[in-house]
Amino acid sequence: MNTQFRKGVIEMCVLALIAKGDMYGYEIVQKIASYMEINEGTVYPILRRLTKEEYFVTYLKESTIGPARKYYHITEKGQGYFGSIKADWLDFSKMVNDILNSSDDDFEKMEGETEYE
Repeated sequence: MNTQFRKGVIEMCVLALIAKGDMYGYEIVQKIASYMEINEGTVYPILRRLTKEEYFVTYLKESTIGPARKYYHITEKGQGYFGSIKADWLDFSKMVNDILNSSDDDFEKMEGETEYE
C-alpha cells in the first residue's frame, strides 16, 4: 500500500480508537494490528504529532504489571478534526467505490449527461 496513503489511514484509525476511549500507545498498536500489518514505529510519531497539535492530551496511569503507562485522551479540538476527516473519508471512499463498482454502461450514461447541446 502507498506509504503516504497508509499514514493518513492509520492516523484516522488512531483518532477513531481514541475517540471511543482513552488508550495507551501499545494498546493502540495492538488494536490496529488486529486489522492490518503495522509496527510501533508507525504509530508513535503520529501520536506525538497529534498531541503536539492539541488533538490529544496525555496522562500517566499506574499499571499493575509494570511501569505507569501514558494514556491518550482526545480533546474537543481533536473530536472536531476527527469528525472532519471522517466525513471526508466517507465521501471519498463512496466516490471510489462507485467508480470501482460501476460498469462501462454507467460511464457512458455519465458522459451523455455532461455533453452540451
